Amino acid sequence: MVTKTAARGARIATGLVLVPAVAWACAALWVDGPPERWLAGLLAAGLAAAALSALVLLRTALRAALAVLALFGLVLAWWLGIPPTNEADWQPDVARTASARIEGDILTVHNVRDFEYRSETDFRPRWETRRYDLSKLRGADIFLSSWGPRLIAHTIMSWEFADGQHLAVSIETRKKKGQEYSALLGFFRQYEIYYVVAEERDLIGVRAKFRGEDLHLYRLTAPAAEARAVLLNYLKEINRLDGKAEWYNALVHNCTTTIRHHALAVGAGRPFDWRILANGYLDELGYERGQIDTSLPFAELRRRSDITARARAAYNEPGFSRIIRENLPGGHPPP
Repeated sequence: MVTKTAARGARIATGLVLVPAVAWACAALWVDGPPERWLAGLLAAGLAAAALSALVLLRTALRAALAVLALFGLVLAWWLGIPPTNEADWQPDVARTASARIEGDILTVHNVRDFEYRSETDFRPRWETRRYDLSKLRGADIFLSSWGPRLIAHTIMSWEFADGQHLAVSIETRKKKGQEYSALLGFFRQYEIYYVVAEERDLIGVRAKFRGEDLHLYRLTAPAAEARAVLLNYLKEINRLDGKAEWYNALVHNCTTTIRHHALAVGAGRPFDWRILANGYLDELGYERGQIDTSLPFAELRRRSDITARARAAYNEPGFSRIIRENLPGGHPPP
């Protein structure tokens, strides 16, 4: 026979286990619920009160757990059903979605961003159509952009062509006018995911010169065929998002985890590692796996891969992409 002490212990243990689920559901109602703050707050408080009542009043821990899980399930079903959109009053730098078309080896990309920045917020928009010869693809590079503790960085992929062209893609949040990025809000349904397809001067130059971020550039050792397969998978997703929006998520659908999804999709993925989430250490992981140059000690490679000063100085130079790669360790393997 179950004693009162054991029953009380089971109820307390059940409550502690379910607290994270209830806390998330309350936060989801507050963040993604009705725009009227009073109503969102009322719903969140009501959920918390209902969960607490179930844990205290229902006769057994099992019934309490089932009741709380039912409440959580209702909120989760509602939350998963919130639709993303491509139709909104977007900020100018994410106003257009890119799209791509391939005919033979010729890749045509519409809405390649090549803004002329005078400051981070003062710029002349310029959206262009660019053509690339996939038969001239040499390989891919990865940028790590950081602005604080090394634990977190922003990752940007860029593909290099033998004719000197570079096609950079940054996976970001698509913000509406008046929105600011919040790491906390990124765990909820506040931002659509957005692929910025751009000139490197746009994506890299503005971060180095106007945002004060630190940039590292690494040449990936993957052969051109693998780089092409990943790029084609990117383009497939870019076209899909041009037709149907999707949510960004700071944990599972962000700038780095999405790169991994693309690599996995073409059979180029590697086992999961904690540094995929703590992506400021992604270069360390790439070094251990031989995905970047290993001819130097890692500390020296990282030092020599810091392109911040060069990117700032070369911002207005016509050979921006060439200049930031001068004297970089490594290179792309022959096709």
